[in-house]
Amino acid sequence: MTPMRIKPALLQIHSVLGLAAALILALMGLTGAVMSFEDEIQAGLNASLARVAPRLEARLAPSELVARLQADPEAGKVAAITLSRDPTAAVRIRFARGEDGGRPTSALVDPYDGRVLGPISGEAFFATVRRLHRWLLLPGDGNGAGRQITGAAVLGLVVLLITGLVLRWPRRAGSATLWLKPQLGLNGRGLHRSLHSVIGTWVLPIYLVMALTGLSYSYAWYKDGLTWLLAPSSSPAPMPGKASRDGRADSTAQAKLVALDLVWATLREQIGDRFAVMQLTLPTGVGTAVRVRTWPSEALDGRRDEFRIDGATGRLLAAERYANKTVGERALARILDIHRGSILGWPGQFVFMLAAALMPLFGITGVLLYVSRRRLRRRPEPARTIQLAPGE
Repeated sequence: MTPMRIKPALLQIHSVLGLAAALILALMGLTGAVMSFEDEIQAGLNASLARVAPRLEARLAPSELVARLQADPEAGKVAAITLSRDPTAAVRIRFARGEDGGRPTSALVDPYDGRVLGPISGEAFFATVRRLHRWLLLPGDGNGAGRQITGAAVLGLVVLLITGLVLRWPRRAGSATLWLKPQLGLNGRGLHRSLHSVIGTWVLPIYLVMALTGLSYSYAWYKDGLTWLLAPSSSPAPMPGKASRDGRADSTAQAKLVALDLVWATLREQIGDRFAVMQLTLPTGVGTAVRVRTWPSEALDGRRDEFRIDGATGRLLAAERYANKTVGERALARILDIHRGSILGWPGQFVFMLAAALMPLFGITGVLLYVSRRRLRRRPEPARTIQLAPGE
């Protein structure tokens, strides 16, 4: 295929893919923007409940907290406990799903007496937004059709970015003005084209990062490929007791009572007070492995240590320390932080949020450009006056 025919073919691919994926990508962009500062928003909404007055007595151990909560017959089954080393911070309790599949709203609890301070505001809203972002609220969640549709849309985004860059490439490629300055003085098709191409150039690197990291949540083969590329020496096997995607534990052991006092004693031996926030996730279904994550700061990002402890015996089953990871392993651990730009701090998070919020712009301008291009093709050519030479 000659160069003169490559661009029309790429334009056709770009247009068809853009029209097919525009609505889904716009929806994913808007929901992603909403979730960009989820932690900060929830912290603001629950500020009045998240702090307690420090006291002289010691805070309750996780086992005592669970025992006091479960003493209430109307309380749900505790699934996870998030506690802070800060003596004024309330404990966050997440409950397990009920028989109907619904999950009660998480609650904030006084760490000194186990008193429930109140439910966490905003949790249900962001849970719905997250399901919309990842699975389009379709039945089955991560095991349903929604995950495949969003994954295909993100693959389409990668193709759109590549074809758009080739179509955009100007003759004077070294001119920053041609690449980055929109022509806002134009009207109609010219303005739409300028907004679509120039702003698309601005956000292209961000969208590429979002797409290449987001695909790891859609396709197991892609995640395995990233692991092979970035951390080839890492074992592909999950840590003991880790739950699968459908929420069932991988272990085949018989269900037993979890002794959180033994788990807590093992944790104190392993890390002592060298943490800012700790989360203990109790086993679901069969198995007794308790998953523990610890963070060195209040930011619950990928810079965390992770442990698996047998809840029946207190034996340490596995440990993953962030400080011992290679550069590739750290990148895999922080792939969500890379995906939303928080790895660059709040300025990067803000820029990624703006880029995500701009996603509908490309769908709208793309449709307008497609419609105007179709109209131009259908417009009849002006009649030509044929002049005959003498004798014809």
